[in-house]
Amino acid sequence: MLYDLQIISTGYLSHIGFLFFIFSQSFFLSQEFTRTLETVEELSNELEEKVIQRTKELEEEKQIAQSEREKSEKLLLNILPKEIALELKEKGYSEPILFQNVSVLFTDFKGFTKIAELMTPTELVKELDLCFVQFDKIIEKFHLEKLKTIGDSYMCAGGIPITNHTHPLDCVLAAMEIQNFMEMMKFHKMKNNSPYWEIRLGIHSGPLIAGVIGEKKFAYDVWGDTVNTASRMESTGAPGRINISGETFKLVSRYLECEYRGKVNAKNKGEIDMYFVIGLKEKYRFKSNPYEPNEVFQKEYDRIRREGPVKWDN
Repeated sequence: MLYDLQIISTGYLSHIGFLFFIFSQSFFLSQEFTRTLETVEELSNELEEKVIQRTKELEEEKQIAQSEREKSEKLLLNILPKEIALELKEKGYSEPILFQNVSVLFTDFKGFTKIAELMTPTELVKELDLCFVQFDKIIEKFHLEKLKTIGDSYMCAGGIPITNHTHPLDCVLAAMEIQNFMEMMKFHKMKNNSPYWEIRLGIHSGPLIAGVIGEKKFAYDVWGDTVNTASRMESTGAPGRINISGETFKLVSRYLECEYRGKVNAKNKGEIDMYFVIGLKEKYRFKSNPYEPNEVFQKEYDRIRREGPVKWDN
């Protein structure tokens, strides 16, 4: 009887061992699976961070490229008219165009060299910059295209690169505002006993060719007798006066009071008539300033720009 109690069933032990084996293997596998999941999760997070970082870098590179492209386009638009810049971007070149009627404005300072000798180079450039920056603002207001500055000379034109029918008025209006600005500069200089520049302004209207030529240092330029005649109007003018040709006079005489000056010889043109601009006609100006357009003029001007071709006869 005692002997029988000390015997342990081997079948029972085999079941317990098997269960223990299964349990231990399951535990081991679960631990391995957990570690694998953790490793996969770590790799996934690491990959996600790399993707986010790379995406951020690509976005920054894209923004930098976009910013540089915008700077280049802005610089190009500062050098060339928008329409010409777009044509160059699309085609790689720009065809010069013949315009049948354009108005060209030249300005030049009287006694520039004499006064410049009294200034340091820095003072001279600063003074020129002050004037030309203001000229830039004025001509933009009147739809004119800046062409170039040469020393103390400033050149712009109306009716290019987009044709319009207000260009002769635009040039005269801009010239009057430039003259007002220079008179204001003169007033302040005289108060401080400082030397001042007086300005001559010349305008002529006619056909010319405009465009970009060459492959380097692009510049929008104009060619033709109209350019030479406009320059002649400036050089034969007088300080503080706006000198216009007979052709320009025909286009603006409906709105402006002008004083006939006689004739002058112009290259390839023979003798041409010249007029000094006195100011806007009384109907079209404020009484206090012959250069300042009133509402009547503005309505007429807006109509001309809006409706296109009009008869400019008196």
